[in-house]
Amino acid sequence: MTGASVIFSPLLPWPAIWVAAALALAFVALALWRGLSGWWLRALAAAALIGALTQPALQREDRRPLSDIVILVVDRSASQSLPGRPEQTAAAVARVSAEVAALPETELRVVELGDGPDDTGTRAMTALAQALAEEPRARVAGAILITDGQVHDMEAAPALPAPLNVLMTGRDRDWDRRVAILSAPAFGIIGEEAAIRLRVEDQGQVPPAEAGGFAQLSVTVDGGESQAVVVPVNTDIEVPLRLDHGGTNVVQFAVATAEGELTDRNNMAVVEINGVRDRLRVLLVSGEPHAGERTWRNLLKSDSAVDLVHFTILRPPEKQDGVPVSELSLIAFPTRELFVEKINEFDLIIFDRYKLRGILPASYFSNIRDYVLQGGAVLVSAGPDFASAESIFYSSLAEILPAAPTGRVIDGGFKPALTALGHRHPVTEGLEAFAPGA
Repeated sequence: MTGASVIFSPLLPWPAIWVAAALALAFVALALWRGLSGWWLRALAAAALIGALTQPALQREDRRPLSDIVILVVDRSASQSLPGRPEQTAAAVARVSAEVAALPETELRVVELGDGPDDTGTRAMTALAQALAEEPRARVAGAILITDGQVHDMEAAPALPAPLNVLMTGRDRDWDRRVAILSAPAFGIIGEEAAIRLRVEDQGQVPPAEAGGFAQLSVTVDGGESQAVVVPVNTDIEVPLRLDHGGTNVVQFAVATAEGELTDRNNMAVVEINGVRDRLRVLLVSGEPHAGERTWRNLLKSDSAVDLVHFTILRPPEKQDGVPVSELSLIAFPTRELFVEKINEFDLIIFDRYKLRGILPASYFSNIRDYVLQGGAVLVSAGPDFASAESIFYSSLAEILPAAPTGRVIDGGFKPALTALGHRHPVTEGLEAFAPGA
């Protein structure tokens, strides 16, 4: 498109030019009134002077219009894979593409998105905002969203310069039932009830036979025998649960699949609750006498909720000093009682500078390994002996110990730090406040 126009670049401000034009017009009018000859020459001279002050110019432009942009956001999340929806989505994309292609001076931008990271759902508004940021807003003619209606980031909706249209997949009679966990404790006291808030929810066009009724909810702990509970639908409920053991307790809630619902993949929800005890029973086994034993005892005895059982091996089997056993005032190490009969009564077993010296049979270490796998805890406090041939790593405990010795001993400083789990655990979450310089 070609166009021409007159533009002005005045040498003086426009008010000054208008004042000069008014004065020139007054002088010309006065000359005309008095009948002076040549008044029209004076008028032409004044007009030429005023015109020169405005500096007129002829401008020619060659303009090419830019095309409009339509943004198409296509939802490819897991819920869009239900029967019939992929075909509806493909048909809608083809139809929109064909209609936009038929429009003059119009381009189509297609943006596809899947499930959000870390199970955050469908982030359609985030995808739309990113697509808008890549285009000139003045050229955006509209946006189209093809989805099933489940969008989980409406708070991120951008300020749109053009209309937004939604094409929804699915059918009018679609409905679904799901189990939603509203709140669940991360930790629970063993033997006491922990309350889990949940909701059995119906969405969509629920059949009259299922609407406003009750559902049978099955509760299973650690894959054991399930218990059935009848709960109202679309109502927040609390399910009391008693934890029987320490460590991770996996609780599963499920409802039966009703006829006609979209999917049964959301009919089940799983919660993990870490069982802890109100009193901590600790077994401390010191492999040899040393000054650090007092530190262990002071630390563990400082909390009245800790029950400590402490054994120190004073006379290992290899020690031969000629003293008759009858003259020794020592207590025999009750290995069978501690590591076979009563091992499950302890919440924590600490091996302090303990080495393999034939005191505990291999079968006892297997019991300790099984004890940890069933929710117990073992703490190994060791020095260079852990890297020796007598390390307890060379027993059944190797399957549960987080580190393997390399045989090398390195002298140097070590600064411990809390892990992400340590920041949440009630025992260790406040330890950083006691660090030097904190």
